[in-house]
Amino acid sequence: MLYGWTGLQVGPGRVRRAWGHDLDRAGRSWKELREKRPPRVLEPLKDVVLLMECSAAKLTCRVSAFPDPFIRWGKDRKELRNGPKYRYVFKDPDVVALVVHDRELADLSQYSINVSNPFGQCSDSARILGEVPAKIQKGQDNTKARKGATVTPIAEILGEPAPDMDWAKNGEDIEEDDRVFFEIDSTSTTLTIR
Repeated sequence: MLYGWTGLQVGPGRVRRAWGHDLDRAGRSWKELREKRPPRVLEPLKDVVLLMECSAAKLTCRVSAFPDPFIRWGKDRKELRNGPKYRYVFKDPDVVALVVHDRELADLSQYSINVSNPFGQCSDSARILGEVPAKIQKGQDNTKARKGATVTPIAEILGEPAPDMDWAKNGEDIEEDDRVFFEIDSTSTTLTIR
């Protein structure tokens, strides 16, 4: 972080800087900071894991470049426009962030930043991952059957990452045998009792 610098957004993704002191915390001089060079990522983006109940996700990285860089954010190789859903944030002169508002399942994806100036470019990427608490989306209604009949209850399960699933009776796990067995896939489970 540089002392005395302030960042302003000028146009989409453009950062302008104003200088206030002769040295930054690392002891770099104004002249060193103004040397023309391609952008570099100083602190990379990190994957973000959030509960789906959260309303916003934030990806942050630190970059260095002179002249001032042009910042572009993308999702799944498509450019994101600064607006109400995706907000470009310029915090300090060298920290940039993307805030994803009103998150939904479709926002769980790969995001990238591209930083460029006339001397070059650099990029980085990270993912927004979500955790959805496991729940039974659709369960079987109570079922009655005659002795000797086959019963096949099905339950649709929702959760991210995919939850572990087991069947239980009166709080005890059901063990499979030649008469009782179950099938489990990523979104549902079926119990068969013969």
